[in-house]
Amino acid sequence: MAALKLSAIVVATLGTVFAPDLARAGAEQPDYKVLHREGAVELRRYGPRLVAETVVRGDEVSARNKGFQAIAGYIFGRNQAGKSIPGTAPVAQAKAEKIAMTAPVAQARAADGSWRVQFFMPAKYTVETLPRPNDPAVKIVQLPSEQYAVLRFSGLAGRSAVATRTRELSAKAAAMGWTVTGSPVVWFYDPPWTLPPMRRNEVALPVAPS
Repeated sequence: MAALKLSAIVVATLGTVFAPDLARAGAEQPDYKVLHREGAVELRRYGPRLVAETVVRGDEVSARNKGFQAIAGYIFGRNQAGKSIPGTAPVAQAKAEKIAMTAPVAQARAADGSWRVQFFMPAKYTVETLPRPNDPAVKIVQLPSEQYAVLRFSGLAGRSAVATRTRELSAKAAAMGWTVTGSPVVWFYDPPWTLPPMRRNEVALPVAPS
């Protein structure tokens, strides 16, 4: 989130139908510790997490739908075990960037217009125990422990709203002296039928440990 080129990560505000177990109510969420709170902004530390992810091309909205459909297929049983995986929240989308050669996914720079969509996996799973995806475009990736500055907001998380909140969070991070280390990400916690005032959306910036 250093050089803020709105790599806005957007998670499943999709026109695609959500299955009931993907609703926020009762859905498992990644554990985190709040290190500091300043107004509406939190500094959080997340431990290692597993995600199922895919990289898709298209504009923001069409990419969300394509990515969601691919990974939803995986968690609803299109995997080598033929088993469903409980839904969690949030789902994440971001502009795809260069992947380090040591990362456990395809090592390549995605073309312009590509987005990375991620579903967090339930904590009970490990890389070894998660079923392998049938779709080669879906990868299981272990994320490292990370620290984020996070701004929560409600309403519709359209492009303009995300950009406004990202600027707000970036200014707050700078004022706090936090070093932004990557691109912005937006996490969406609720299915499309949730009334806008009741939705939980979050813009997050990865920051260096203080």
